[in-house]
Amino acid sequence: MFEIGWFSAKLFFKGKLLRDPIQFVRQTAIGISIGSLLLVSLAQTEIPFWLTIVVSSLVTGAVMPFLLKDFKMK
Repeated sequence: MFEIGWFSAKLFFKGKLLRDPIQFVRQTAIGISIGSLLLVSLAQTEIPFWLTIVVSSLVTGAVMPFLLKDFKMK
């Protein structure tokens, strides 16, 4: 398992892992933006902060597979 991760990391840093790295960065940035905006907006309400973190994490985790469904590797 460690070898697979190490090999993938080496390919990623050489630029040979992703077919379209710009699309990957764009989709990841969209997901991070959704999570951040949700976190900030919920943090300004009266609900406990731990619940804010849990909700924004769950929503971000649920959105990422839909954003990266067309993700292609070499």
